[in-house]
Amino acid sequence: MSSFPWYRNTRGATPIRPEVAQRALEWLVELQSDSVTPDVVQAWTRWRAAHPEHEQAWLRIESVKGKLQPLSAPHTSAIAQATLVQPASEHRRRALKAVLGLAVTAGVVWRAGQYTPWREWSADHHTKVGERRELSLPDGTRLQLNTNSAIDIAFTEAERRVKLIAGEILVTTAHESFAVYRPFLVETTQGTARALGTEFAVRHHDGTTQVSVFEGSVQIEPRLNAAQALVLRAGMRADYSDRIIQPAGAAEESSVAWKEGYIVARGMRLDDFLAELGRYSGDTLSCDPALAGLRLSGSFPVNDIGRGLAAVAVTLNLRVETETRLWRGKLWRLVPAPVRS
Repeated sequence: MSSFPWYRNTRGATPIRPEVAQRALEWLVELQSDSVTPDVVQAWTRWRAAHPEHEQAWLRIESVKGKLQPLSAPHTSAIAQATLVQPASEHRRRALKAVLGLAVTAGVVWRAGQYTPWREWSADHHTKVGERRELSLPDGTRLQLNTNSAIDIAFTEAERRVKLIAGEILVTTAHESFAVYRPFLVETTQGTARALGTEFAVRHHDGTTQVSVFEGSVQIEPRLNAAQALVLRAGMRADYSDRIIQPAGAAEESSVAWKEGYIVARGMRLDDFLAELGRYSGDTLSCDPALAGLRLSGSFPVNDIGRGLAAVAVTLNLRVETETRLWRGKLWRLVPAPVRS
C-alpha cells in the first residue's frame, strides 16, 4: 500500500493501512467542529492509544499541520459537521465531496491513479464490508451492491451511467421510457460495459474488470482500446483491462449467489474460497499452507463467518482455530483436525 504524499518526507515515514489513514482523516474532520464534546475527545484519545499505528497516523498529520490548514478554515466547520450525519444522507455525501476538494488542495489524498478511501466515502451509494444493498434507479433499473462496493450515478438526457468505484454490482436494466433512447453504461477504471437489454454483473478487481451476462447482451469496451470492443451474450463472462479483453468464458448464475447471502463453491481451492469469504468480514481468514490446495464444493453463508467456516471444517475434516485481537478483528485459521488414536 502506498503512503500519503504528505507522509513521504516526514521522519520515519512508513506505509499506513488505508483504513487507519481514513480513520485519522475522519478524526481530523470531526475535531474541526466548534462543538466538540468531551466524549468525542476521549474517544479520539482512546483510538490513538489503541494501537501504535493509530498514533503514528495521527503524528504524521500533526507533522504536516500547515499543509492541512485549509481544513481548519472557519467556513469549513459546517462541512465538517455534515460529514458526521448518517451515511445515507445526501447532505453528508455533498459535504464529503467538498471536504475531498479541500483535501486535494492540502495534498492529503493518495497519489493520482491509486486507491483512495475518499472516493468510496463520497460515493452516491456504498456498502460496508459484509453489507449488501438493493437500489431502484430513476428509470426503474434495479441495482444490487455486494459487500464493500461504491457507485456514482449520472443520468443525463444523453445517457444513463453508473460508475463502479469499488466492489461488485448486479444490474437488471429497465425498459427505457425516455423520449430519446439513452444507453445504459457501467463505467470502471478499465472501461465501460454497455447494456443491450439485460441482466449482468460487474466486478472491480485490481487492474481488471469482470463482466458476467445472464440475460440479453453487453458490449464491453476497454478505455484505451475501443477497437477491442466485444459483445458478450447471455451465459458469457470476460475480464478486461484498459487495453485488452481476455478470452470469454462461461458465466455461472452461482457467481452471484451473494445476492441471496451465499458463496457457491464448485471444486474451489480452499485458499481462494477463504479470500472470497474474507470479502464479507473485517476478520482475517487463513489456513495452514499445506491445506491451501484442498478442493471445496458446497453452498456457504456469508452473513455468519463462524458458521461458514464450521461447515468448511466439517466438509474437509479440518479444525477451526480462533484468536481475538485488539485490532483488525478476529483471526480465523483452518488447520488439520487432530488424529484420533
